[in-house]
Amino acid sequence: MEERVTFPSAGLQLTGVLHKPDNLKPGEKRAAVIVLHGFGGTMGGPGGKNPAPFFCELGYVVLRFDFRGCGESQGERGRVICLEEVEDARNALSWLATRPEVDGGRIALMGESFGAAVAIYGGGVDPRVAAVISSGGWGNGEKKFRRQHPGDAAWARFTKMIADGQAERARTGKTVMVPRYDIVPIPEKLRGLLPAGSITEFPLETVESMMAFNANDVVGKIAPRPLLLLHSARDSVTPTEQSVDLFNCAGQPTDLHLMADVDHFMFSHASPLVADLIGNWLDKHLPAQRP
Repeated sequence: MEERVTFPSAGLQLTGVLHKPDNLKPGEKRAAVIVLHGFGGTMGGPGGKNPAPFFCELGYVVLRFDFRGCGESQGERGRVICLEEVEDARNALSWLATRPEVDGGRIALMGESFGAAVAIYGGGVDPRVAAVISSGGWGNGEKKFRRQHPGDAAWARFTKMIADGQAERARTGKTVMVPRYDIVPIPEKLRGLLPAGSITEFPLETVESMMAFNANDVVGKIAPRPLLLLHSARDSVTPTEQSVDLFNCAGQPTDLHLMADVDHFMFSHASPLVADLIGNWLDKHLPAQRP
């Protein structure tokens, strides 16, 4: 069963879809999963739409939603600021915990790519988060950008773009818009996997927020709550080392799985390996129904 919902965050109304298991009994409370979409995407993309029914079939209540400025939610279009998305995720948890079908102390955050970084940070700073699942996430914005713009020439172009934009903003008082692929390069073969309605230009402040974002600083605070890190061993968007670094900074229990048969957008195609890993991990750490 699906229900379109809205909830407040920082004075804005965010739009989402609530999924409820078919076998949910009246008055029963289930564990829940909040699904966080990727960079400038929408809840209707593969990273939001595909995991939701999967978790629901496992017995969880699931909320997927559009971050502020994305998709159907309110907010300045394209303004994607890391810590503001963390705030949205925490406000989603606050709203979901009040739902009668949800066991408010057993809510997990799950994200893909940018959403995974937000989920990790949210779990690190908010003790209400019961568990975190990261798919292709990252923990250090500057290090990630250095790998995504490899070589001295590419890094010089990237940092010059930022410096020129900052100078223009100081001169005019107006922000500079930056094309999506100048921020995060994505191979042509994968661009078709981005959801319809994805943002194609972002304000310079988005780049600055990503550069300064460091989930590695807080990932250790998730423990003793469980953390699952999934990453493609040949990720062509977010460097695989980002999840390795997160694992090294995390406490226990943390599981890291590097997979050779998927690329960055691992929820774009059905993968029995990914499904089994997540399902077994949840059964162990956060079963849908209390024993």
